[in-house]
Amino acid sequence: MVAHARNTRSVGMTVSYRAYAKINLYLDVLDRRPDGYHDIETIFQTVGLSDKLMFSTIPREVSLKCNVPELDCLDSNLAYQAAMLIRERTGRKPGVHIEIEKHIPIAAGLAGGSADAAATLVALNAIWEIALSPSEIAELALELGSDVPYCTVGGTVLATGRGERITPLKPLRRKWFILVHPAIPVSASRVYNSPRLKRNTASRVNGLTAGFRQALNALENNDVTEAVFNRMEEAVFAEHPQLAGIKGRLLDQGCLCAAMSGSGPTVFGICTTKKDAVRIANMIEDYDTSVVSSVPRAVEQTE
Repeated sequence: MVAHARNTRSVGMTVSYRAYAKINLYLDVLDRRPDGYHDIETIFQTVGLSDKLMFSTIPREVSLKCNVPELDCLDSNLAYQAAMLIRERTGRKPGVHIEIEKHIPIAAGLAGGSADAAATLVALNAIWEIALSPSEIAELALELGSDVPYCTVGGTVLATGRGERITPLKPLRRKWFILVHPAIPVSASRVYNSPRLKRNTASRVNGLTAGFRQALNALENNDVTEAVFNRMEEAVFAEHPQLAGIKGRLLDQGCLCAAMSGSGPTVFGICTTKKDAVRIANMIEDYDTSVVSSVPRAVEQTE
């Protein structure tokens, strides 16, 4: 990868970005691939729950600080990995101090870590004036995780492969989401390997299954209730029935539809109005909740 480098901005500058969470409106699991991953069909949507990242230019090293004590701030942190990766691949050696103010729950099916990594790639490309193209940023993003390329873009998107092959869809007509955040650890790898996970083995036409086509058609016609689905629910709910209970409560209280996001544990319900979403969220007193709307982007500069 060739960096189109200019003069790096002066040391001491601080710039802030927001990194938005994603949900899976639709998620189906297909065949296991030779590389050990699974093919998926999914519809990603960014929502207005975000982490704040502050990037301060410093002379040489990369350092990171976070307001969540249990979050590693070195090698296993995706934002740190993103900063080191873009330095290595572009041959640039400036420094940056990154401060992350976490609001997206960790390991919750909302791509919080991926969102922070994506924001770091986008921010450092601008701050260090490297001028990588969107496709070059996406290439780096994929090295960090399957959903990181999407997290550089956001909006309403069809994704296949491991989740890295993305195609923009018509923006979702504005909806309000109740995100329920149970403190239940769920291992994505365990879900993918669960005997209860019934993979979709249907044939594909032009790369897509019939069920996914139906969901895409429903979304095109603004019928979100017919587009929401998560193949992983059966396996996860069998092990964590509380999550099935949360989904049932959201539906009983009047959500248009509800589903688990990713491999969980976050469960979301969709409402047409903020008033309805707030009312339903207030009735779920035993779990933390967020009321957010759909947003059209994954990363934005705020200062």
